[in-house]
Amino acid sequence: MVTSGWTAAPAQTASLRRRGAVLERAILDSALEQLSTVGWNGLTMEGVAAGAQTGKAAVYRRWPSKEDLVADALQAGLPRMEEAPDLGSVRDDLLALCRQARQAMFSRPGFALRSVIHECDPAQVERFHGVIFGGVVEPMIKLLRDVITRGIERGEVRRDAANGYVFDAIPAMMMYRSKMCASEWSDQDLEGMIDQLMVPLLRPSGD
Repeated sequence: MVTSGWTAAPAQTASLRRRGAVLERAILDSALEQLSTVGWNGLTMEGVAAGAQTGKAAVYRRWPSKEDLVADALQAGLPRMEEAPDLGSVRDDLLALCRQARQAMFSRPGFALRSVIHECDPAQVERFHGVIFGGVVEPMIKLLRDVITRGIERGEVRRDAANGYVFDAIPAMMMYRSKMCASEWSDQDLEGMIDQLMVPLLRPSGD
């Protein structure tokens, strides 16, 4: 009897078991992926487990509810905005900061956050208030304060402009236009907001 000498290799069915921080990171990444593709309403713990290539029990052991899992996924995944631009003029600084915010809004965690804001009911959104405020709103306002304070020191911004209403203007406009008008904030849109709203608002009287 003649044989070919070839032996079939055993199927590689076993996958490397992940534990601890590695598994948790895979689950959080899967939750962000689910949020950014199927949204809050489409996200399931089973789908997250499948995306992370683990069992549903491993997800529930760490996060007893969908809300707990999403809160941690957003907190871990949101881009950090830690340094205000310093390009020599308040107009250029604000424009650069808005571009950073746009990049964060249209990142995978940004899409995930927007699905939560747009699809959750008010009680559910309240559950994520700390994540949204601490991870998005507060850092943005801090950087706006830095840019405007620097503009005041240069003499190009009125001295009473460093207040909460002014700091809220850009985040409020970007969130409103994104949610209500489906705006993707092109460079032209950002320049229009800075030139037609923020620069006149900040300009010292008499200029």
